[in-house]
Amino acid sequence: MNAKNFFAKQVYDSRFFKEAAQKARDISENPEQLNALLVQADKKAREKGRGALGESWDTLMTFSRMVKAYAAGNYRKVPWKTLVAVVGAIVYFIMPLDFVPDIILGLGFADDAALLLWIMRWFKKDMDEFLVWEEEIKGIRN
Repeated sequence: MNAKNFFAKQVYDSRFFKEAAQKARDISENPEQLNALLVQADKKAREKGRGALGESWDTLMTFSRMVKAYAAGNYRKVPWKTLVAVVGAIVYFIMPLDFVPDIILGLGFADDAALLLWIMRWFKKDMDEFLVWEEEIKGIRN
């Protein structure tokens, strides 16, 4: 296991992510709470900027679109385990005090980015299916 994956696994196994995943289970059942979570995540992402998240920016945006589609009832093919993991990653992203607190300059978002990418890889099949669905919807609307 390379250093990046080792770090991501440490974050995933941390008590901080376990707390985020527990919150995610409750939030995932409530479309209003899902939408409120996405507003918080979007605000934080835009405040910190694309540079803070590096390559995980696109992953966060994909997660947000998928959760938004799920909350609206437009996309329900996402398995519960995947939804909870994705929502858990978003909850973790908005937590200021986590494995590496966000206030630590230069490192504060390393754990967030690693976790987002880890979840994306772990549930790649489900993410790919969502992206195909999203492209099909765009094609129908145009």
